[in-house]
Formats: sequence, C-alpha cells, structure tokens
Amino acid sequence: MSNRLPVDRIVADDGSEGWKVSPGGLVTALEPVMRSSDGAWVGWAGQPDLELDPFDYDGMRLVPVQLSKRDVEQYYEGFSNDTIWPLYHDVIAPPTYHRVWWDRYVAVNRRFADAVLDIVEADGTVWVQDYQLQLVPQMLREARPDLTIGFFNHIPFPPYGIFAQLPWRKEILEGLLGADVIGFQRQSDASGFARAVRHILGHVTTPTIEVPVADDDAAATGRSKKGRTVRRVLAKAFPISIDAEQYAEMARRPDIQARAKQIRQELGNPTTIMLGVDRLDYTKGIRHRIKAFGELIADGALEVGEVTLVQVASPSRERVETYRQLRDEIELSVGRLNGDHGTMEHAPINYLHHGYPREEMVALYLAADVMLVTALRDGMNLVAKEYVASRNDERGVLVLSEFAGAADELKQALLINPHDIVGLKRAIVHAAGMEPREQQRRMRALRKRVLEHDVARWSSSFLTALAATRHPEQVPAVLPEPESGPGAEAVADTSSTADETAVERGTAS
Repeated sequence: MSNRLPVDRIVADDGSEGWKVSPGGLVTALEPVMRSSDGAWVGWAGQPDLELDPFDYDGMRLVPVQLSKRDVEQYYEGFSNDTIWPLYHDVIAPPTYHRVWWDRYVAVNRRFADAVLDIVEADGTVWVQDYQLQLVPQMLREARPDLTIGFFNHIPFPPYGIFAQLPWRKEILEGLLGADVIGFQRQSDASGFARAVRHILGHVTTPTIEVPVADDDAAATGRSKKGRTVRRVLAKAFPISIDAEQYAEMARRPDIQARAKQIRQELGNPTTIMLGVDRLDYTKGIRHRIKAFGELIADGALEVGEVTLVQVASPSRERVETYRQLRDEIELSVGRLNGDHGTMEHAPINYLHHGYPREEMVALYLAADVMLVTALRDGMNLVAKEYVASRNDERGVLVLSEFAGAADELKQALLINPHDIVGLKRAIVHAAGMEPREQQRRMRALRKRVLEHDVARWSSSFLTALAATRHPEQVPAVLPEPESGPGAEAVADTSSTADETAVERGTAS
C-alpha cells in the first residue's frame, strides 16, 4: 500500500487510455514480490475524482483508492506535504497546522485501510509505505488482529523536540505502532521514534517497543493478568537502495555513452562538469549549492568555461505556495549569476526545470565529473547511489551532505555540511581537482557498497524481518503503570542504547 499506485495513466493523441509502470526504486523492488506472492497493490491513481475498479496490469493486481479534489488539497497537499513533510525535515520550512487538514488525513487513511480490508485474506501480510498513511497500521490492527503489518518511512523521522510540536503526535505514534515492524532509513531516525514513544506514550522501548494490549484482548489470549499483556514492535533501520545493476548496465550501452559525449560537446567541452539532480524542494539545499558555486566563480577559484554546473530541478508540488516561492528564488539566483559572470559562449549554470527519462539521467551521470548532493535533510537520496552505480569507469567524485541518509553508507564520498558554505566551497574545489587515482580509490569503495546493498536486498531484509513476526505470541510482561495527569507524557523507560544517547547529544550540539 502506498499513496500512489505503481502505474501512471496515459492518454494517447487519439484519446485512447492506458497505463505505464512508474519509474522509481520502490516499484522496481516490489514488482517481483507482488508477482510471486499473488499480491495486490493499493493506492491512488494520481488524478482526482477518477473512479476505477480493481484491474490487472503487467502481472500485478492494482486496487485504486479514489480521492476527490478536496482530498488532494487537504490530505495530500495540506497535511502530508505542508504539515508532516516540513516537520519531519527539521522545520527547514515552517509546518502549517490546520484541524480540517488533520480531519481529512484521518478520513483518507480510513479509506485506504478499508480498501485493504476488502481484499486481504486471513493471516495476510500488508506493507504500508510512507508518511501519507501513518494511521493505517492501527486501523488495520483494530479491525484484523490476524494481519501481519509492516510500515516503512521513506523520509526522515524528526528528533523528539521537533516531533513533540505536532498537535496530533499521540495519534500518529499510535497509528504507526499498529505495525509489527516499522522501518526507517537511518538508525538515528529509529532512535528518535523510540524516544518519542517513551516520552509521549510511556512505553518500554528496549530492545523492542512493548505496546500494551487492551484488557479484553488480553483476556482473549488466556494469559495471566499479572502485569499487562504486550505486543512487541520492532523499529529499526532498513536503508533503501536502487536497482544498481540496472544502472550499471545502462551505463554500458553505446547509445547512452554517445549521448554523454554529446552532452559534454553541447556544454562547450568544459574541463569539469558538475551536476545537481533534485526535485525542486527546499530540503535539497539547491540554494546553498548555487551560493557556494557562485562565490567560487566570483572569487576566480573556478573559471567560467572551464567549469559548468548543470542543475536539473524537476517540478514538485507547484500548487503549494512554499514551492512556488522556492522556484522564484532559485531562478532569480541562477539568472543573476549567469548575468554577472556568463559569456557569449558559456553560462556558469545550465538550469533545467523539468524531468528526464532514466536513459537521459544515466547519460548525465556519465557526463558529470562531480555530483553535488547538498541536501539539508534527506531520508536517503537515491540520486547519489544512481550516480555511483553508473560509474563503471570508477571515475567521478560524489560530494555528499552528511544530512542525507546515504551518508551513513557512502563514507568514501566527500562528506560536507551544506550549511557551512566555506566548507562546501573547499569540497567543490577538492572535487574539481581530484587526482584520478584518488577518484578511483573512492569510487571503487562506493560502488562495492551500492552494488552489494541494492534494492532487492532492502526489500528482502524488511520482508524477512516482517515474516519473523508472523503469529507472534502475546507475551505477558509487567510494565510500569503510566502516571495519570499532565505529567504522564514525561514517563519514559530510562534505559537507552549508547547509539541513541549519541544521537541525542548530536542533536543537542
């Protein structure tokens, strides 16, 4: 289950309608699982007020959930992307809280849950994807205790001090805890979630989260009522990846290699091509990247014509005001930089505000000498892994923000703090002048990691952990009774792992 189905609806010039598989790692990871398990994929078809019956496509059973125009405005553009998204990305932009958005979020989550309940078999397995559907696990659990339920959060989970600002923080936590396994991109995200559960709900969280079961459910198990019966929930990191071999194979194709050479020629054959590929989003650090690059051009550390930055910024959420403002700011910065330092033959930045097919992206990866990933906060950032997988020649340099989840795995990149413009500039200059031997040493290690830890390994590891919870025992455990009254949220299990303590110190600093 995900907010979107894994297909896009297309209308041909003659008016005929059809479907095509959506690009993206999630679809690649789960397509074979769906086909082999006789599964169904529940999601929105991507257009408001589109009524569709369940249908089969390319070996998958697809179950559409209808969303009205108001649903899209309040549940998706509103609560999901103007409340949860900025909050979970460390309030880089201020979140907006509207009760009507929350009410719509609850209602749409209920609609998704009902769509699953209509089709899932006894003792079935449900895997819920991402922040738009955080209430669904509990809704399914309440209706069907026989189900095995997983949830994966593709975006970051915020530190407790930030998450606690959410007016509906308790409801979100309880919704997620309906799952048997909750997956996160980074261990720090999982630790932050556990801390929020301890402080807000008062549950024991080590080594697993102990969710008390209601008295009537406890009685039904026949267990002793000494203490309280609990259900154990696993919350841990399962870092997502890509179909790395597919990117490597595409990069070997002669037509794509020829296109990469053509791109360099079209850019005037500069010595160094730098590349940024992002959704146009305030979390991606595009403004910081342009600022650092522009200062290097102005300082003379980089020379126009010798170095070019290609910035691909695919359109994103353009009905949301914050995103419209961001586009205006970035395009103004690019225009000013090109106007101040461009020549008749060369522009410092080639700015492209549209998306490209995968083949063109691989050609861009091959053409680029330096990949700039300067996210201010990112769950993973698969572009970094796509670039690495495409570099069969073991050349190229990845400059990677330490605030992207990929930084936990891709340690041979040049890791940077994007807020530190001086440090970012140093890393860009280092990347531009890096010797081939150092490039090869770093890229070889990066490629080994990406090729071994691919998207198939990600889905397999999560589903293996989920399968291990099937038919879990309701384990009686004596839990500390939460205090009542205003101070109840402060009750917490005082035991914490060293890793979590380190995370909390890092946040405080």
